[in-house]
Amino acid sequence: MKMGRKVSSDNLVVYLKRDEASPQSRFGFVVAKTVGNAVIRNSVKRRFRAIAREILSNLTQGSPNYSIVVRALPGAAVADWNKLQQELSDAVSAAAKKVGA
Repeated sequence: MKMGRKVSSDNLVVYLKRDEASPQSRFGFVVAKTVGNAVIRNSVKRRFRAIAREILSNLTQGSPNYSIVVRALPGAAVADWNKLQQELSDAVSAAAKKVGA
């Protein structure tokens, strides 16, 4: 998180770093107690994982590999699916442009 590029939105913060050593791109999720209780935090993580699967399937074979960390903000617990999906995909593409891909 310290060495990657950061992009913020209303409900999440994305940290992206190019990772040549990794065989494929990967996601990690940080959902703090400020988001809600354990049930809500796990629900937010499940939603982010599902969105991340879609993003990973859309990455092209020739694109560089990334390590992506998604930090949920408290609003992610009440945001609807489409808003989270749009915010995450926009943030990942904006961070990838910052890295130079």
